[in-house]
Amino acid sequence: MSATRIPSRLRRLNKVQKISVAGVSALGVAALTFSLVPSNADAEIAPQAAAAAAPVALTNATGTAQAKTVQNSMIEQHSTAEKLVKAADAAKAKAAAETKAKAAKAKAASEAKAKAAADAKDKAEKAAKAKADAKKRASEKANRSTARKPVYANNLDGWIREAMAIMKKEGIPGSYEGIHRNIIRESSGNRWAINNWDINARNGIPSKGLLQVIQPTFDRYHVAGTKKDLYDPVANIVAACNYAADRYGSMDNVNSAY
Repeated sequence: MSATRIPSRLRRLNKVQKISVAGVSALGVAALTFSLVPSNADAEIAPQAAAAAAPVALTNATGTAQAKTVQNSMIEQHSTAEKLVKAADAAKAKAAAETKAKAAKAKAASEAKAKAAADAKDKAEKAAKAKADAKKRASEKANRSTARKPVYANNLDGWIREAMAIMKKEGIPGSYEGIHRNIIRESSGNRWAINNWDINARNGIPSKGLLQVIQPTFDRYHVAGTKKDLYDPVANIVAACNYAADRYGSMDNVNSAY
């Protein structure tokens, strides 16, 4: 019997498939051998006669047909095994890919959560810092304002200087000398001075304070930021100077009753 040629693709089978091939091949050879052995006693008694009577060509043809049948069966079985192995490998690869995808998704979610938490913390820290900085600036501004705010003496000199600071801010003209001179003439520097004998007093609106101002004039020329009290020395000076600026150009131009 001629040697059976195995297709090249069967030579590339893996270990499991090769073991399967060997098993099937052994079974095929056994089956072929069994089919070629005589099955009755007469054949054993007269081997020479049987050999002479049986055509050699027929024996070879029968063996070749059986070998091809075994070979085809082997190819079919190994093809099926190969398909099963490929299917198992594909399923394994798919499961690995799904596991990897799930791990990547979980990692991305974890990183996103961590980033969101970090962003929230950073935002809160920035807001707290901004609030603290604003509070610090406000405190520093208040301290500077307090430090810059002058303290005036509670006497004639202090009243005139404080009144002049307000007048400067409001654009009301008047010098220290002009204000002081008119105060001394009108009240001798007495903040509680009151005139109860002139025409204004007879009309029921006596002149009062350092610069002897009547209530209607004070009300009309009062400057916001000063007290609404005719006897308040600073308010009295500022209102009187505002009136003198409107009527005479400046308190410096007043040298008598006004």
